[in-house]
Amino acid sequence: MRKIKVHIADDHQLLIDGIEAVLSSEENIEIVGSSLNGEDVLNWFASNEADILILDINMPKVDGIAVLQSFLKNGIQQKVIVLSSYDDTKLIKEVLKIGASGFLAKKCAGKNIVEAINQVYSGKHYFSESVKDKLLASFTNNYLNIDEISKESSFFSSLTPRETDVLKLICKQLNSKEISTELHISTNTVETHRKNLINKLKVKNVVGLAIYALKNNIV
Repeated sequence: MRKIKVHIADDHQLLIDGIEAVLSSEENIEIVGSSLNGEDVLNWFASNEADILILDINMPKVDGIAVLQSFLKNGIQQKVIVLSSYDDTKLIKEVLKIGASGFLAKKCAGKNIVEAINQVYSGKHYFSESVKDKLLASFTNNYLNIDEISKESSFFSSLTPRETDVLKLICKQLNSKEISTELHISTNTVETHRKNLINKLKVKNVVGLAIYALKNNIV
């Protein structure tokens, strides 16, 4: 069985030790290194590889945001789970846009870290529940009218007008029954459009739609 190689970057050795202790009992996970600052992270990845980088944001010398920006600038396709004491929506959006695949609040890292690693390794996004709630709430509150976005945008290239209508209402967190009432279509038709959106945009769920919208500057 191939093990998932994980590198941990945080400016607190105690936290690194704690994560290593949690992961040590996982047969499919191998710790391949750790760093106490962002500069060391970049130096390590210049000559080494890891499947997953667990990355703190507030680190000396080079912070986590700069590490992500460096990966993006240099075309490095690194799967990164951000681990932070701060879970404000602005920060979550920023790290998503520059390449993070997951976001964990440090307060719940111990119970969620294994699940996060496995999900991100399999190509999915992962967020702890508190982060997910904030992301969806912000997605609704800061919703940008899709009608104002250029129809030439790649976001619309594969969507039908009705799928766009459904997406607008999903963004406002309406459920299928509410959408069916709003658009005067059946609930089954709404569910079909939901499935088509998820398939076309290659996401897993409504959170995935939110992430897609964030990365395409819709919110």
